Amino acid sequence: MKARTLLLFALSFALYCCGGTFSQNARPVGAPGTVAPPLETEYRIQVGDKLTVKLFYNPDLNQEVTVRPDGKISLSLVHEVEAVGLTPMELTDRLTEGYGNHLQQPEVTVIVAGFAGQKFFIGGEVGAPGVKELVGPTTVLQAIAMGGGFKETSRTNEVVIVRRDENKNPYLISLDAEKAMKGIALSQDIYLKPYDMVIVPRSRIADVNLWVAQYIRNNVGMFSDFATYYLWFK
Repeated sequence: MKARTLLLFALSFALYCCGGTFSQNARPVGAPGTVAPPLETEYRIQVGDKLTVKLFYNPDLNQEVTVRPDGKISLSLVHEVEAVGLTPMELTDRLTEGYGNHLQQPEVTVIVAGFAGQKFFIGGEVGAPGVKELVGPTTVLQAIAMGGGFKETSRTNEVVIVRRDENKNPYLISLDAEKAMKGIALSQDIYLKPYDMVIVPRSRIADVNLWVAQYIRNNVGMFSDFATYYLWFK
């Protein structure tokens, strides 16, 4: 009887300590700044992208370049060319026009050899946390799948996104991925923006298990003395 009472006391105290939401100041889905339009299906060149520019009839002018922080690339003959914000086809047309001032009927191809500007971070209770490429429209559930999926210890009903506004100030968004997975509220599965951070917190029961392991099993003698005093002498 005393052991059972001690266990109930421990669990009650743990639940009390682990209660409440993970993020107190997060914005719910639907609030300003939480619902972003999907990324364009056609990729647009970003700063840091690596581009391969090939001229079919003039291979000596082939170059591999990196988009500079000012959004431009440097090429032979055409020199400085604005690249950021253009699709590969739009840049191809611009370079074809530029090389046309120096060559007869230039055949130009632009290949994006390395992506640098579209990334997001996923961390917390997922199988493979880290920085991921954001290529094309990506929702929170798709991002979690890219991060190895939920762990058994995940708090699926309160996933948090850290996003920055137009002034680069961070704010939090809280969403219920569990409802989205069950089809109850698909609106919770919002699209990500470049440089979003997706954080999957630990579930409350996982917090309780951790608390039990750290504060009860490792300190069973001290806790037993305290609980006995609290129960029988208070």
